[in-house]
Amino acid sequence: MKLAEALALRADAARRVEQLRTRVAASARYQEGEAPAEDPAVLLTEAGEVLGELEALIRRINRTNAATAVEGGTLTDALARRDVLRLRHSLVTSAADAAAGEGQRGFRQLRSELKMIPALPVAELRGQADDLARQLREVDTLIQRTNWEVDLLD
Repeated sequence: MKLAEALALRADAARRVEQLRTRVAASARYQEGEAPAEDPAVLLTEAGEVLGELEALIRRINRTNAATAVEGGTLTDALARRDVLRLRHSLVTSAADAAAGEGQRGFRQLRSELKMIPALPVAELRGQADDLARQLREVDTLIQRTNWEVDLLD
């Protein structure tokens, strides 16, 4: 099985656990004289089995990520880089938006009103955001390509 397939299975298992959690909560209490829509004990048992499968998948995925070499390190390193690039891009974009006055009244109606001046260089920040977005795309492409090329470890 390829790593990408395991990642899809992991996402499916996580969704399944969440669905089971919702069903357990909905059936955990019922009105006297009625029966619950589903047996919550059976649902809990099923959820426990799915969680066991999920844990095994996560272990194998993590083991594979740590052992897979990519440009400049391991796949785990690339995932960390992607996460930090996303955070940096969000930070720089938010700073540029705030300095540009997006979402704020940006004009004066009267000369007596205070003029708002950006404290940060908006154009420079937008350039940094563009560069970060490019780096993010490159790292993400590397990760996606690797996910489809690498076999999942046991």
